[in-house]
Amino acid sequence: MPPSHPPRRIRTAIVGLGFGAEFIPIHQRHPHVELVAICQRSKEKLDQVGDATGVERRSTSYADILRDKDIDAVHINSPIPDHAAMSIAALEAGKHVMCTVPMATSVEECRRIVELSEKTGLKYMMAETVVYAREFLFIKQMADRGELGTIQFVQASHQQDMDGWPNYWPGLPPMHYATHCVGPCLALERKDAEEVSCFGSGRIRDELVGKYGSPFAIESAHVKLKNSAVVARVIRSLFDTARQYRESFDVYGSKRSFEWQLCEGEEPVIHTAKVPEPEIPQRVSVPDFAHLLPEPIQPFTTGGVYDADDHQHLSFTQGGGHGGSHPHLVHEFVTALVEGRDPYPNARQSANWTCTGLLAHDSAMQGGAILKLPEWSFSS
Repeated sequence: MPPSHPPRRIRTAIVGLGFGAEFIPIHQRHPHVELVAICQRSKEKLDQVGDATGVERRSTSYADILRDKDIDAVHINSPIPDHAAMSIAALEAGKHVMCTVPMATSVEECRRIVELSEKTGLKYMMAETVVYAREFLFIKQMADRGELGTIQFVQASHQQDMDGWPNYWPGLPPMHYATHCVGPCLALERKDAEEVSCFGSGRIRDELVGKYGSPFAIESAHVKLKNSAVVARVIRSLFDTARQYRESFDVYGSKRSFEWQLCEGEEPVIHTAKVPEPEIPQRVSVPDFAHLLPEPIQPFTTGGVYDADDHQHLSFTQGGGHGGSHPHLVHEFVTALVEGRDPYPNARQSANWTCTGLLAHDSAMQGGAILKLPEWSFSS
């Protein structure tokens, strides 16, 4: 029997070093990844991060990254308005793409990315954190084991105060950045969104309304899942709403239900049917699911710290609000490339999740009209 060969290493570049810098040590330590280069428009920031992490190949030009034949895949962490254009350019240049959320800012841009991925055979993955957060992995495990019984209803919320954030954020329609809510509702049973209806509630300050013409403080939508009896509810707010930061996902089943922690620092709750009333709710500790990952990147599920020899110390906390999802995202993407399969979510699924939010806002502006998701966004 011939000797087995280790899987080839995926040669990656990380683009955008704000949020993106947190992923550098994960790429560096993953056994199937060779981090080739980092890219950032600001040379000062580029060199600061490069010096701290020991990455030698650096570029302030995204075009140069795309021309580099040594690079197999790009991990894009740029501002939201740049996601679609940069993903499209990478696919056209022959690179696989993992891009932070959302996929795009228009339905047409989502369609273009899907078409390019399918035409070229290149892989696209939207790096949706919630579907790889420890809480979601725990719920998914319960559901797959049948512990929840029949899934009856799912809901998710993402509430955040974006006052003071620069550039494109002021006045952004809440549902234009809805994938943290939509993703888990669809990922639990691997369903697509088929229809969405959304209402806007309240009003943000007039100076915020002007840029996008979106007046609503909160947008709440109901989403009909394709080939399913389940309907999902998603709630999103960005401005003028008092709430601690929260990304959450609740699942109601016939046997058991799971409710995400209400406030930071609390534990989630499991409700069990057909037991005495005082025993129905129980707090539960959620594990980190590090065992699903290669050993070198397991520490990043709980707040890994990068402190390489001979380099300036930088701390990269991978836990926090994203539930230890970062190493799981990198592992899913590169493993899919090594194995020659689609990552989850793939291009169509990413488009379906993103378009659900975009169409939800359109629905809110139309007084709650029911809008259908495009057929090209269906994964089955």
